[in-house]
Amino acid sequence: MNYDEALEWLFNVRRFGPERTLGPTKHILDLMGNPQESFGAIHVGGTNGKGSTSAMIASILHAAGYKVGLYTSPHLEDFRERIRVGGEMIPAEDVTRLLNEIEVLFNRMIDYPEPMPLRFFDIVTAACFKYFKEQGVDYGVIEVGLGGRLDATNVLNPLVSVITNIGFEHVNILGPTLEDIAYEKGGIIKPNSVLVTAEERDNVFNVFKEKADSIGTKVVRVTETTTSEKKSAFSDGQIFNLATENARYDALLIPLFGGHQIINAATAVSAVEELQKKDLSITDEAVRNGLRHVYWPARLEVVNKKPLVVLDCAKDAEATEAVRRTIQSDFSYGRLIAVVSMSSDKNIEGMIENIAQVADHFIITKHSVTARAAEPEVLIKEINKAGKTYQVQLESDIAFETAVNQAGEGDMVLVIGSVYLAGDARSYFADRLNA
Repeated sequence: MNYDEALEWLFNVRRFGPERTLGPTKHILDLMGNPQESFGAIHVGGTNGKGSTSAMIASILHAAGYKVGLYTSPHLEDFRERIRVGGEMIPAEDVTRLLNEIEVLFNRMIDYPEPMPLRFFDIVTAACFKYFKEQGVDYGVIEVGLGGRLDATNVLNPLVSVITNIGFEHVNILGPTLEDIAYEKGGIIKPNSVLVTAEERDNVFNVFKEKADSIGTKVVRVTETTTSEKKSAFSDGQIFNLATENARYDALLIPLFGGHQIINAATAVSAVEELQKKDLSITDEAVRNGLRHVYWPARLEVVNKKPLVVLDCAKDAEATEAVRRTIQSDFSYGRLIAVVSMSSDKNIEGMIENIAQVADHFIITKHSVTARAAEPEVLIKEINKAGKTYQVQLESDIAFETAVNQAGEGDMVLVIGSVYLAGDARSYFADRLNA
């Protein structure tokens, strides 16, 4: 298979299903020589902020001089974004080679007397871990794909586990209550490790604490061990002070907006400080430089200034609430036009309610993964309840163009509701600005 054929094969592999176990993941990794044992792992889960927190930890470790792998999902524009070493995406030829190797093992495992079918994320995870081993990575920052307990990444024995927070997501898979979801995500808590969490609600935190106590794992609750103070926000990000139990950091800069990103930064720094206790050499300067240079696009990312165009991956009610707060506190604008598409399994009512608090007008579109996109009628119902005007333009590129044409120089266009939509918008505006 060439690169395109390899990706086509991968994306046609089943993603979900009943009877999910880690057996196939562990087996293929064993066949590949258990590459996950070749690097120190930092395992990051949660509902929102896990990608940003992972990127911050990886950036700090890179600034400290280590060779760092970063594994995240989903991608915005290019599949290769998921697997990075030293900030650089995996080359296409390595993706092709690894997927061809894994396809052979995939077919062998299907042909067992008792078949062991691999799923999409098993394959990508195996390719990632093998690539990290080949590249001689010192530390891998590994973002959980879905849940935790039965996620393909949960074959790791991490130095530190991180759970950012818990919200309602994938309730059909993870369970209907926050405690159920916390139980699944808490599956990444391991013996001889440390858990760092920014979860605020006691009923959820207690699920983690009980699991950690039962296996003798230390727990660091970021809301109790850190304090932060936002100093300013400007076009390139925000400056804040941070105090932990171990250090004080004044005038830290992150090129990301919102109080939620300060919490993510506090979580990342807390995880790094736990790594320091395991004899990693990480200076205050590495923390400062790592945060300053973190790259994590489509999180309140400004891609155009006149009019102001902002992209965000917010894909649930908690995330859109964080965006709403940040827009009200950190951005100046006249009229706000929201370009929205949302997946059908999300809390669309809550998402629209949050966005409508800052939006004057909605343009409803569909993101590129149309099979998951909610029908416009579902969004229209909620927009009408909020008393806002709307129009429908199902082709996303035309929706972006329409929004920009409708916006005055002092207005804002906000693209929000889906990782897929944010990826579509990044591609559109990159082409437009480079034209």
